[in-house]
Amino acid sequence: MKKIHVLMIVFLALSFTVYSQKKEEFAVLSAIETFRKGIIDADKELLGSIAAEELVYGHSNGKVQNKVEFIEEIVNSQPDYISIDMADQTIRISGNTAIVRHIYSAETTNNGTSGHVKIGNMLVWQKQHGKWKLLARQAYKLPI
Repeated sequence: MKKIHVLMIVFLALSFTVYSQKKEEFAVLSAIETFRKGIIDADKELLGSIAAEELVYGHSNGKVQNKVEFIEEIVNSQPDYISIDMADQTIRISGNTAIVRHIYSAETTNNGTSGHVKIGNMLVWQKQHGKWKLLARQAYKLPI
């Protein structure tokens, strides 16, 4: 009988852990959607709310930006993002850190000329004061 009680306690603990993990994954997904929407809308306030003050934003060409530089480039320069799709996404959470990987595809326009971007992305999210913030991003070129 004692073994059954121990097994039930272990099962309940595992169930709670899985539930908590799924809840956090949903919160990270919500943050990613805010990030995507902020880029498409070139919304300075939205991007500012989702980016950590310590943001390190790496591009596939090697360029690295801080929070202010990243936001200013999205808001004030070309190209304009029409749509963004994040395919084959995985989320791994460890404590207050989430590692997200996906294939980032975007349709853009630059002074009336259409463009397409397809790169790999790794995002590092950190839970700060109860909210998931983008701490780091590194894009990389995909193999041909």
